[in-house]
Amino acid sequence: MAKSRTRGIYPGTFDPVTYGHIDLIRRAAGIFDELIVGVAHTSGMDKDPLFTVPERIDLIRRSIHGVRGVIVEDFDGLVVDYAHRRGATALVRGVRMLTDFEYEFQMALTNRRMAEVETIFLMPHESYAYISSRIVKEVARLKGDVRAFVPEHVRRAVRAKYASGRRAS
Repeated sequence: MAKSRTRGIYPGTFDPVTYGHIDLIRRAAGIFDELIVGVAHTSGMDKDPLFTVPERIDLIRRSIHGVRGVIVEDFDGLVVDYAHRRGATALVRGVRMLTDFEYEFQMALTNRRMAEVETIFLMPHESYAYISSRIVKEVARLKGDVRAFVPEHVRRAVRAKYASGRRAS
């Protein structure tokens, strides 16, 4: 009997992708036969994106170049519906702090109730546990150095966005 392939989905806005995200993508790619990094559209969400969805996809792809078994694509709507459409066996979620866990635990239970999809929690490497896209944007907006938080191509893209005054629309 052939072994079934496992497919995980790591959903998020990734605005922008950070070293913490990259760490989780690399580790989750080792758990699943295939990992889909699902870049969420933010319409209707209370987030104000800096980057468009295609820009976020490009930044992620460049950040994980060479990592096998990873697909980066966008999705809209409920993550459980997306997981079902893509045949995922589990969602991957990063948990940095206790406050993340409380929210993620609530979402995991909701998702399981709605679609019987499991959630796997991964903690980032301790050197990335404090990094968030929100912090990266705030530091960059105030002209601080974000080199320790994101790859060079992401740093340049963030800096260019703030220099031009353009945001995703």
